[in-house]
Amino acid sequence: MGVITYDFEVTSPISPARLFKALVLEGDKVYPRAAPHAIKSVELQEDGKLGSIVKINFVEGLPFQYVKHKIEGHDKDNFSYNYSLIEGGPLGDKIEKISYENKFVAAADGESVCKSLMKFYTVGDYVITEDEIKAHIGRTEGVYKAIETYLLANPHVCN
Repeated sequence: MGVITYDFEVTSPISPARLFKALVLEGDKVYPRAAPHAIKSVELQEDGKLGSIVKINFVEGLPFQYVKHKIEGHDKDNFSYNYSLIEGGPLGDKIEKISYENKFVAAADGESVCKSLMKFYTVGDYVITEDEIKAHIGRTEGVYKAIETYLLANPHVCN
């Protein structure tokens, strides 16, 4: 097994507190409303605390039916959220899991930056390519931007 680490950042006009609330604390409600073209439902298995499983079900016609995330930790005071993609989606037989360490930090004028560290745990001697990583990030950013657009259009949500 190999581990490939990749850092990336996404800026947003939404405050860190509001993004954290929408993406982490109320994601089960927000995701399907913000991205109905992609996300059918979100199921929180257990209580949402450390070790809980979050299953995101996608609409028909997308390349993946679902993904399961395992919550590794979150800190609502510092707007950080760690989880691992453990089943479904892009994992297949070449990637065991993908771990994410996300932190939402304040930027100028009430905006925020989501700083992410991704770790791809590959199976055997498989080496993930830069194109595969960029494709994965593109899908992740697509949902992120849909939620951002939803929050901008609905200023009362997640305040």
